[in-house]
Amino acid sequence: MEKWATILVVDDEHGIRQSFNMVLKDQFNVLLAETGQQAIDLFNKNTVDLILLDILLPDVNGIDLLEKLKTIDPNPEVIMVTAVKEVQTAVKAIKLGAYEYIIKPFLVEDVINLINRALEKRSLLREVTYLRDELQRYHPFEAIVGEDEKMRKIFDLIATIAESDGPVLVQGESGTGKELVARAIHNLSPRKEQPFVVISCAAIPPTLMESELFGYQKGAFTGASRTTIGKLEIGNKGTLFLDDIDTLDVNMQAKLLRVIQEKEFERLGTTKVIKIDARFVAASNKDLKQLMQDGGFREDLFYRLNVFPVDLPPLRERKNDIPLLVDHFLESNAARSAKPPKRFSKKAMKALMDYDWPGNVRELENMVERSFTITKDPIIHLRDISSLNIGKASIKDMTLKEAVNLFEQQYINEVLESVEGNKKKAASILGIHRNTLLAKTSTPGLKK
Repeated sequence: MEKWATILVVDDEHGIRQSFNMVLKDQFNVLLAETGQQAIDLFNKNTVDLILLDILLPDVNGIDLLEKLKTIDPNPEVIMVTAVKEVQTAVKAIKLGAYEYIIKPFLVEDVINLINRALEKRSLLREVTYLRDELQRYHPFEAIVGEDEKMRKIFDLIATIAESDGPVLVQGESGTGKELVARAIHNLSPRKEQPFVVISCAAIPPTLMESELFGYQKGAFTGASRTTIGKLEIGNKGTLFLDDIDTLDVNMQAKLLRVIQEKEFERLGTTKVIKIDARFVAASNKDLKQLMQDGGFREDLFYRLNVFPVDLPPLRERKNDIPLLVDHFLESNAARSAKPPKRFSKKAMKALMDYDWPGNVRELENMVERSFTITKDPIIHLRDISSLNIGKASIKDMTLKEAVNLFEQQYINEVLESVEGNKKKAASILGIHRNTLLAKTSTPGLKK
């Protein structure tokens, strides 16, 4: 059984300490303290999950020690150990933040059950904190979609490295799905039941990054009205995803490097060391090697993160996946809006295939959502995606007259397609005489 929780036993009676040690040592990491000062020393040096605290100690009252420990770190659960005559004091301790109390002499089964309930509460509170943070995020993609050979290699790589605990560096242009890759690695790993915590380095001001990552003690700085857990601690046992890591300043990079190497840190305002066991996945849309040469990114941090490199191809290099992605996004929009399904016309789909998508999959997804929402017909035509700079690359070397003629041809074809080839209706929509339309459709590339 993994000894994931650390319990601090504080009792001046040697027999009681050893009894707790015998009961707990097979399931938990156990620390033993005879006095209040020993308890404080151990508490400052270790990450403690739960405290079994005797009310009567030789150097301090248990209630006073409870308040002191809660000031240092309010997160560990505390179970008071008391005699029958001290029950009233134990009740007072609960009002000050203790979880519960047990009465000497105690039954082993009762102690284990109480400890498990207290640790479960601590775990749930941590999960609630994580979920609150996740609810504030919008996930634009629901799955990694792709059958291109380059994506197949990415899928194989994800499956291979997921079982490891080594750091991962995901690089690729904006909108290529770096967070999706990080989530896939987490979901395929032994940590999948633990939190996946996103740290958006670009969205957090540099002045707040340290408190966001490490958390802070009450009174650590002006405005720190309560002790707050940082993202690193929330992600303990899980995966920490550092998005846009290239935006971290060099000083913060040094502090992050120490955390990755030592797996420990201190909250702001305290010297207490907090140990963590988390996997680090970082992402960047910049050329980190170039940044290293320019002095904007630490070489040692790059090589520490780049244990497992994942390079995502831009959408223009896997255009065969565009129809798959479009169908996926259309289905998602239909399901989300409870509206009938829609599809793109052949001409519109060809235009999507011809476009280079500088914003990659994110741009495609936004375009599909916009077209699905605005277009009333079940078929989305070329004219419905006119806001997109589709065809820009193909006309850049044309004269103005050639570009105008090309647009006219494409537009007439779309109108004809929308009325199923009825030239009379098409001429009416175009605002021209039917004979003029007949003349224009004799032009190569137009429907007859």
